Amino acid sequence: MIFLKFLFFHIFPMLVASLFASERGFDKKPNLPVKPNILFILPDDLGWADVGYHGSEIKTPNIDRLARSGKILSQHYVMPTCTPTRVSLMTGKYPSRYGVLAPAYGEVIDLGDPTIASLLAENGYYTAIAGKWHMGSPPYTPLKYGFQSSYGYFDGQIDPYTHEYKTETEQTERRSWHRNDEYLEEGGSHVTDLITAEAIRIIEEERDQPFFLYVAHHVPHYPLSEPEKYHSIYKDELMMHHSRRLFAASVSHLDESIGQIIAALERTGKRKNTLIVFVSDNGGQQSWQSETEYEGRYADKPHVVLGNNYPLRGWKGSLHEGGIRVPGFVNWPGHLEPGIVDHPIHISDWLPTLYRFTGNGNKPGTKLDGVDVWPQISANQTPEKPKAMYWKIRNTQAVRKGDWKLLLHSNGDAELYHLKPDFRETRNLKERHPEKVEELVALIEQFQAGDRLAER
Repeated sequence: MIFLKFLFFHIFPMLVASLFASERGFDKKPNLPVKPNILFILPDDLGWADVGYHGSEIKTPNIDRLARSGKILSQHYVMPTCTPTRVSLMTGKYPSRYGVLAPAYGEVIDLGDPTIASLLAENGYYTAIAGKWHMGSPPYTPLKYGFQSSYGYFDGQIDPYTHEYKTETEQTERRSWHRNDEYLEEGGSHVTDLITAEAIRIIEEERDQPFFLYVAHHVPHYPLSEPEKYHSIYKDELMMHHSRRLFAASVSHLDESIGQIIAALERTGKRKNTLIVFVSDNGGQQSWQSETEYEGRYADKPHVVLGNNYPLRGWKGSLHEGGIRVPGFVNWPGHLEPGIVDHPIHISDWLPTLYRFTGNGNKPGTKLDGVDVWPQISANQTPEKPKAMYWKIRNTQAVRKGDWKLLLHSNGDAELYHLKPDFRETRNLKERHPEKVEELVALIEQFQAGDRLAER
């Protein structure tokens, strides 16, 4: 069984990618447009084994088609929870630079700091977000950080039909849905359909600018409630737990949404000049239940089985691979050959990578943790010097340098893994390689020197 899973997860995608490349006859050195449209799709809590191209039982034909005709990112890393990943994407920095170690509200990113949206807007892009913000409570909202159009919800999680936050606190109102940072009532429609319709609206608008469209989907984050048409896809899956069926239905709804967005690009003639990035915000969550949140509507509907990160270890919230290594791919017809990029890439790398398409010719004018990884993606170049990566959450820090990864807990415990032979993190090598532990602890201390002390 483990061998078959290995074939599904690693060998099969490579074979498919090779087949697509030979059939489509890609130019090895395409002429790149200066300013392509950029579509960044970020589902919420989608686990490693929750997509079809990773061997999942969940049906994701549109996602699979994009992945297998593009570059599959086999080592894409994020942060283990929502806000930190999004802050890193927006700023090109590790979220600990802002003291963000977990989901946060209030002023998360310093007002005035450059973001991927503000930098692209300054260089001629129309910038829009459709979906989840979760990088600040009002008044720290998308239009303050470089977006010219905003639609969706401010908070970390909402009911898919009422669009209300789980509870009302001093920092948040129960209502969360908005357009252009102003509260809006859109009750009755499913969140996935609303986000999809907004993305299509942005694509279909006539304008003389390229667009940067950030589609931050709600699903498959809890709480989940889906139309029957998506449940029926899995009616014959007798061995699937009923809450896993609900999760699968939400992912199939997401997949259909992506198919509709791609159809809009094709219908408007924008498909060939649109660079698509698809990445989950963190690993899958194991389960969820609450008797009080969402006014008790889900008290009798516990989500006992949600995501699946197999064969990786750990869940959302963990610095083991299952919490931070996620499905991801890049697709750009005629410009990227199908294949697999088997080099570590971090969510912070996207700001400098996408900035190269602005035509500016300069580096973003701010100190970043991310690096431009386009040569790795487009030409599969091996980095001359492997980039070290850093994670910090409450009670744990981690670094990866080359194939070595260290987790350092606040109680002094350490975990050392050699990921190339042991990507499942089953053998703690700290006793056998104390010199490597010492080296990586020193590296953590170097990274930590640049962190903000306040923890949010």
